[in-house]
Amino acid sequence: MNKNIQPPVALQEPKVLEMHGDKRNDPYYWMRDRENQNVIDYLNAENKYLDDVMSEHKSFEEELFEEIKGRIQEKDESVPYKSRGYFYYVRYEEGGEYPIYCRKKESLEAEEQVIIDANIEAKDKKYYKVGGLSIGEDTNMMAYAEDIVGRRIYTVRFKNIATGEILTDILTDTSGDAVWAADGKTVFYTTQDAETLRPDKVWRHTLGTDQKDDVLVYEETDETYWIGVRRSKSRKYLVIDAGSTLTTETRILLADNPTGEFVPFIPREKEHEYSVSHFDGYFYVVTNWEAKNFRLMRVAETADTTNKANWEEVIAHRPNVLLEGLDIFKKYYVLEERSNGLVHIRIIKWEDGSEHYLDFGEETYSAWTGTNPDFDSEILRYGYNSLTTPYSEYDYSMTDRSKVLLKQQKVLGKFDSNDYEAKRLYATAKDGVKVPISVVYKKGLELDGNAPMYMTGYGSYGISYDVAFSPSRISLMERGFAFAIAHIRGGEDLGRAWYEDGKMLKKQNTFDDFIACSEFLIEQKYTSSEKFVINGGSAGGLLMGAVMNARPDLYKYIIADVPFVDVVTTMLDDTIPLTTGEYDEWGNPNEKEYYDYMLSYSPYDQVKEGAYPHLLVTSGLHDSQVQYWEPTKWVAKLRQENTSNNFIFLKTNMEAGHSGASGRFQRFKEVAFEYASIFAIVTPDKMHKIDR
Repeated sequence: MNKNIQPPVALQEPKVLEMHGDKRNDPYYWMRDRENQNVIDYLNAENKYLDDVMSEHKSFEEELFEEIKGRIQEKDESVPYKSRGYFYYVRYEEGGEYPIYCRKKESLEAEEQVIIDANIEAKDKKYYKVGGLSIGEDTNMMAYAEDIVGRRIYTVRFKNIATGEILTDILTDTSGDAVWAADGKTVFYTTQDAETLRPDKVWRHTLGTDQKDDVLVYEETDETYWIGVRRSKSRKYLVIDAGSTLTTETRILLADNPTGEFVPFIPREKEHEYSVSHFDGYFYVVTNWEAKNFRLMRVAETADTTNKANWEEVIAHRPNVLLEGLDIFKKYYVLEERSNGLVHIRIIKWEDGSEHYLDFGEETYSAWTGTNPDFDSEILRYGYNSLTTPYSEYDYSMTDRSKVLLKQQKVLGKFDSNDYEAKRLYATAKDGVKVPISVVYKKGLELDGNAPMYMTGYGSYGISYDVAFSPSRISLMERGFAFAIAHIRGGEDLGRAWYEDGKMLKKQNTFDDFIACSEFLIEQKYTSSEKFVINGGSAGGLLMGAVMNARPDLYKYIIADVPFVDVVTTMLDDTIPLTTGEYDEWGNPNEKEYYDYMLSYSPYDQVKEGAYPHLLVTSGLHDSQVQYWEPTKWVAKLRQENTSNNFIFLKTNMEAGHSGASGRFQRFKEVAFEYASIFAIVTPDKMHKIDR
């Protein structure tokens, strides 16, 4: 890689930000103006610099892309699920970037109806994504949403599937969801605050009328809450869910009374989180009321649901088991539970309370209940994969306990899962807590400290980082890399307390856990600091910045995707999407205690003069979740303070948002670029073709 090519130098303009008597100088604050041509020119210059440096490896990058793409079955189809007389599925054609949404009536042998061909809709568009797709009461009228920018602002359109007619009704600037009432002509949808993109209003639309005549049925005025609208599995109720980081509230309305008023199931109470399902005269409530890890309650739909005295317990709270989900069938109900960092699926019979768990038989894996819209079915659709087992879908008989593998992701080439080994390890954190690590590598890898390692983590919002199979990851492992996931605090991997110990004024635990996992892998000779690559995105990008500032000596190369790194400035700006709704996650810096604590770990604010490892930072110009200027400013400041000769790269997608490119193969191009940069920096001797 050519170190003689010089990176662009960002203009500095004095800007003093003052809060609580503290003054911060931010010379790159000017980069926030997306309409400023100087900003666009600078982003383009950064992209060109990266392209120029990586140009000598372009052919290898293209080889990697073809290698990764070559493992994917281009002509593919999802497992159909049945709903109200139709089998629905998604398929891909060879060479097609986008999905084709289809259905067949009553039988899989019936004639196919194409609902939406996203390849056609995406033609001549730089970005295209189908959002909420909702079938009306007569099963022919359909609502669907489109995003053509990547900023999560959708336009809802309507189509008669039987005739192919596109209705003239158009709902603009929506959040993407559209839910039908029982009359087949009324639709409920949400719109966002124009500035913060927080979903804050629910509207009622009648087919054949103009959007300007739509009726506002609910507005969420608390700026820390988002809202969504759905229909219960029983189809009897329309539901508005409102939530902040730690509090939820549900409102319900009979689906056959669309002009009625949504009423609270139970009014919001601080730090009370609950979700509601309806079945056979009862509401079933997964709630953390007096239950940190949640429990299951029920209340008759004829009772006053707002009075908890009417609630009765179905599944009690357990200190070591997190109740994550509920799916209800006529004869059984199914619970998703998490213990020891793994999801367990528990099936209970209504009639006699008899129960059993599914057995998955691997040391580290992911499992989940799938799409199960039919109440009367005795078959549970569930999904499964692991670090060595490709994505799989099963139908499981809850009656005779037999299972049928419906589909397993096909990996083309010479892949054999038996060639790889997965382990669950435990590192000891600074405070003595044991932190799980999931590791996978090709069998025969020598643990002598010479192998390269790629580790990732997240650790925020209570999101558990479950293991997953990745066909593209084979390109790393076949060239000698081990891959690891650090299940750090801030996620919910080990229960609710695991989350609470990694947020607000305990956020430092998240970073310390990741560093402890890194040190453990080096001590156990899985890798060395000279061959250690780490990656994290969004809040995981914050993780990357914090651990890099704390321990730049531990890593050779850090990749931070759309990183949330300017924590204090962003959390003080209530015009930015997500800010106000996240005070319960990070704290409110308008209060000095939280301001000081955030400042202590905010990657942008903690950049100091020193030797930093190689760094690749990615961003999206239209990102609504982490604004492009955060990673842009961070890179500029790091370059100013870096005393090493290591590369610091910024790669901005000028046409997409938080999730990157929209086409399935375009995403692999991004992966191929990332991998090519890893090999070029960490293991240049591995830049060769492999036998697939």
